[in-house]
Amino acid sequence: MLELEEKILREGEILPGNILKVGDFLNQQIDTDFMVKMGEEGARLFKDAGITKVITVEASGIALAFAVAQALHVPMVFAKKYGSANIAGDIFKASVYSYTHKQTFDIVISKKYLTSDDVVLICDDFLAKGNALNGLIHITEQAGATLAGAVIAIEKGFQGGGDLLREEGVRVESLALIDTMEDGVIVYRR
Repeated sequence: MLELEEKILREGEILPGNILKVGDFLNQQIDTDFMVKMGEEGARLFKDAGITKVITVEASGIALAFAVAQALHVPMVFAKKYGSANIAGDIFKASVYSYTHKQTFDIVISKKYLTSDDVVLICDDFLAKGNALNGLIHITEQAGATLAGAVIAIEKGFQGGGDLLREEGVRVESLALIDTMEDGVIVYRR
């Protein structure tokens, strides 16, 4: 999505440790009009896949997942970080290591919200090593649901997670795929 690539170059900031800060429009302050466009693009990519649910992990992926789900006219479900008092009963659970927070979280989705009848599209704001996606894939498998693929706002291709998932047969569609981020310069993969 060329418009996203240009927005990253204009409004993004590269921080030490290959961290791309896009909080001005993507994952803290949300440019809602632009998020709708991203959602429409994500939905277009999977319009013929028979999606019945869009899933993500709280918190930063929720905006994109909502926008894609709204464009597809299907429910959006987000995995909560385990330990929340309002999650009880039967759950699907996976452990996910967060490089941003430098810790492992257990994420959960109630069995009430994901079934073997579902065709799932995973959405997230970033893809680096693939840990969050792998956790959501594991939950999808536990439910016996069908995985259609994943829509990612920004993939850090140089960290390899997307390539590994693609090699495993997962359809990963990234709206912006960064090949390198060195010396303050972003190069996109074509």
